[in-house]
Amino acid sequence: MHFTLCDLVTDITQNAAESGADRVELDVRETDKEFRFTVRDNGKGMDQDEIERAKDPFMTDGIKHPHRKVGLGIPFLIQTALQSGGGWDLQSQKHRGTTISAWFDMANMDTPPVGELPGMFRTILLFAGPEEILVRRSLDDGVRNVHYEVCKSELTEVLGDLEEAGSLILMDRYLHSIEEDEPEDEGQE
Repeated sequence: MHFTLCDLVTDITQNAAESGADRVELDVRETDKEFRFTVRDNGKGMDQDEIERAKDPFMTDGIKHPHRKVGLGIPFLIQTALQSGGGWDLQSQKHRGTTISAWFDMANMDTPPVGELPGMFRTILLFAGPEEILVRRSLDDGVRNVHYEVCKSELTEVLGDLEEAGSLILMDRYLHSIEEDEPEDEGQE
C-alpha cells in the first residue's frame, strides 16, 4: 500500500508520463470533505482488454518493468479509493490517451493522509518523457482558498534546466510559496 495520497497520485502520474505522451495534465482538488485528482495523457492509451488487465494486480505487460510479475498502481488506487468511501474512473482510447480519476472521503478513517503536495508536484514536473506537464491545484477547505496552475515549459523557460541544484531549490521554494499562499484579510490595506 501507499503511505499517502501523494504516493498514489505520483504513481498514476508516472504511468501517464511513461505512456508515450507528449502532454500530461494533473488536476488536484481538495476540500475539507474530499480529495480528488485526475490525470490525463495523450499517450498510447488502452483498449478494453488492456484496461481490464491494468485493474488486475497479477497482470503486467512485462515491457515497462521486465523484472516485475505484477502491476499494482491501478489496483492499489482502486482499493484505496473504495476502502476510503471514495471512487475511481478510468477512461482510455487506444492511440489517444487515458484519463484516470479518483476521489477520497477525507472524514473516512481509512483515507491515507494527503502528504506533501509541493514535493509531489516537484517530482511530477521532473518526470522525463512528456514535453509538457501541467499541474492544476485547487484547495478550498473553509480556511484557505488556493488555486494555481504550473507548467513544466514555463518553469524551464524561467529556471533553465530543472534538474540543476539551483533550479530545484527555486522551484521548490516557488511551489511551497504558492501552496501556502494565505488569503489576505479584507480589512487590511
